[in-house]
Amino acid sequence: MSILKKYGLLGTMAVLAVVVACSGGAMEAPAEEQAADAAGDAGGVQAPMFEVDPLWPKPLPNHWLLGSTIGVDADTQDHIWVVHRASTLAANETPVLGDPPTAEECCAPAPPVLEFDSEGNLVGQWGGPGDGYDWPSSNHGITVDHMDNVWIGGNGAGDSHALKFTRGGEFLLQIGVAGRDPDSLSLDSFGRIAKISVDGPENEIYFADGYGNKRVAVVDADTGEVKRFWGAYGNEPDDSDRQRYTPGGPPLQQFRSPVHCAEVSDSGLIYVCDRSHDRIQVFQKDGTFVDEMFVLPNTTGSGSAWDIDFSHDPDQAYIYLADGVNQRVHIIDRENLEHLTSFGDGGRQPGQFFGAHSITVDSQGNIYTTETYEGKRLQKFVYKGMGPVTTQNQGVVWPR
Repeated sequence: MSILKKYGLLGTMAVLAVVVACSGGAMEAPAEEQAADAAGDAGGVQAPMFEVDPLWPKPLPNHWLLGSTIGVDADTQDHIWVVHRASTLAANETPVLGDPPTAEECCAPAPPVLEFDSEGNLVGQWGGPGDGYDWPSSNHGITVDHMDNVWIGGNGAGDSHALKFTRGGEFLLQIGVAGRDPDSLSLDSFGRIAKISVDGPENEIYFADGYGNKRVAVVDADTGEVKRFWGAYGNEPDDSDRQRYTPGGPPLQQFRSPVHCAEVSDSGLIYVCDRSHDRIQVFQKDGTFVDEMFVLPNTTGSGSAWDIDFSHDPDQAYIYLADGVNQRVHIIDRENLEHLTSFGDGGRQPGQFFGAHSITVDSQGNIYTTETYEGKRLQKFVYKGMGPVTTQNQGVVWPR
């Protein structure tokens, strides 16, 4: 497969631009300008455009704070759901909880699961340990399914299971036995699930499995029975394969840890985030490999392919990819796997990112992101229609 197909950029000039940018060379800005010129000469490529809403969501009540915010989903009402980790809040962020308290009122962790309406009002909150289930030691990912049920995974030690609740927080089902060791061939447990997605017409749930296992696992939404699973390129997953990703080297035949998303498109294709390998792999529902692309392939460490969702036009024409190392959201042509543009930059102001972790899209085309590490927040990016691609990275998309 050619580098153009793998990287998915707009022509030869755009490929050269990103290679220079990834190398840290001084030619980054001129190269991006050359890429934009090449795109214009090719017939005026357009992409969805966004602006950050710096006033969304509204402040939380009760002096509540978010910890590392590691899951987000939009439901059919355009309510936005997040899950966060209270354990990541530092003592100086919650002085009212000190022994003795060093503050009179501020601040305390919010409940793990929060539901916001489209105006940014908090309208629901629940979560944490309870009777009949094992709350994850490190909850990770949240998904609202086609029956309005809420699914939560976990990537901590012993998180070899997933949980299913009603939208009001009533426990329904635990899939997998907590405390098991990772085993990518297991039919009754999982390996630190990163994200959960839904195939409503088939009543199936897809697990990005995960931080311990190296596979996509598909389960029945009602019973939790494992129906099938696969690894990179559709291979049988091999937990003994410990190869490291080397930029410029041959693509690895197994997923790297973590398998961070497995998103179901309306066309019936499954898009998998092999995060630290900087790649998205595409499969049919039975695990047959279809295609792959690499994004900023000189990225090492935690990688560039963190989470994806699709645009809400009838064809789901675009992939939106959260990149928590380069601190961007990438916009990709879904049909051709061509990288069009990106937005964002590192920082803590609105429109910037620190650990861009999860991403979702509402019915109006607006993007929502959450941030892990010290980012600890939820942001909204308002869809502004289509516009010309003028640069490979737009930076902070501040309201005009």
